[in-house]
Amino acid sequence: MLFLAMAAAFVASIILTPLVIKFAFRIGAVDHPNYRKVHASVMPRIGGVAIFGAFAIGYLLLRPSDEHAIGILAGAIIIIVTGFLDDMLEITAKAKAFGQLIAAVVVVIWGGLQIDFINLPFFGPFDFGYLSIPITILWIVGITNAINLIDGLDGLAAGVSTIALISIAVMAMIMGEMFVVATAAILAASALGFLFYNFHPAKIFMGDTGALFLGFMISVLALLGYKNVTMISLVIPIIILGVPISDTFFAIIRRVRMKQPISAPDKSHLHHCLLRAGFSHRQTVLIIYGLAILFGVAAVLFSQATVWGAIVLILVMLLAIELFVEIIGLAGTNYRPLLNLVRMIGK
Repeated sequence: MLFLAMAAAFVASIILTPLVIKFAFRIGAVDHPNYRKVHASVMPRIGGVAIFGAFAIGYLLLRPSDEHAIGILAGAIIIIVTGFLDDMLEITAKAKAFGQLIAAVVVVIWGGLQIDFINLPFFGPFDFGYLSIPITILWIVGITNAINLIDGLDGLAAGVSTIALISIAVMAMIMGEMFVVATAAILAASALGFLFYNFHPAKIFMGDTGALFLGFMISVLALLGYKNVTMISLVIPIIILGVPISDTFFAIIRRVRMKQPISAPDKSHLHHCLLRAGFSHRQTVLIIYGLAILFGVAAVLFSQATVWGAIVLILVMLLAIELFVEIIGLAGTNYRPLLNLVRMIGK
C-alpha cells in the first residue's frame, strides 16, 4: 500500500504542478527579479500547493492511523495557509512567525509531540520538565525557517528536502518507526515530482508555501521517534539536516559579526558563496546535494557507532564543517580562526 501511495503522490505532483503554474499566473502569485535574486524573469511561486496536494493524495490514500497523524496534518494545513498568504500578499515577518508558531503548537498540544527527556552519556537521564513544550516548538519553528533560508536556487530546497526525507525514512526504518517511514516516503515522492519542473532552469518556484511546508514536515518527522532517547540518538536528526542547519547557524554568526539584525536578508548563504567561487547554477545545486547526501550517510554511520565512535565522528564532522565554512567565506570573508591557527602552527 505504501508503494501505491508513493506512486500516487509522485504522479499527482507531476500532473498538479503545470496546473499550479497556470493558476499562479492567473492570480498574480509571481516572483519578480531583483538585486537579491538570481532569476531574471517573472516566475510563478506557489509550487508548494502542488507539493502539498500531491502529499495529501498519497497521505489520505494510505490513511495512517498513528496518534500523531491528525495533528501533523492540521499543523501542515496551517503552515500551507501561512506560506500561501506570504506568497500572495507578502505578509510581515511577525505574521509569518505567528503562523509557524500556531502550527507548531497544534502539533505539540493536539498531536502530542514533545521532547520529554534525554539520556546523557555518562550522566544518565535529564528531564526537560516544563521546558519540553517550548524546546519542541523551538525545534519545529527553527527547522521550518532553515529550509526556507536555503530556498535560493532552482531545485535547491526541493532536492535537499528530498534527500533529508529519504535519510529520515532510512533511519526510521532502522528504528521500526513505520509511520515516519511512510509519511517521509510519500512527501519525498511529492517533492521529487515537483523537482521535474523546479530544477534549473526552473518553470516554477515552491515559494514560502512549499519551503515552509517542507521545513515544517521535516522538523516534525525528524523528531518523531527521538522524543525520549539518548543524547547520541538526538543528534541524528541534526546531522541529517546538516546543510540547512549549518547555513542558518553561520548566517546568524555572520550577521552578529556584521552587527546586522538576525533576520536581515543578504547574499552570503551557502549557495551564494559557491556561486561567487565560480561554480555554475547547476553545479552549485549539485554540490549542495552531495553535501546533503554526505550528512545523510554520516547519520546512518553515527547511529551504528559506539558512544566513543560517535563522539569522534562528531568532532571530525565539526572540524570539516568549520574548514569548509572558512574556505568559502560562509561566516564572512575575514572569518578564518581555524585557518589562521593552522598558518601560525605552520610558521
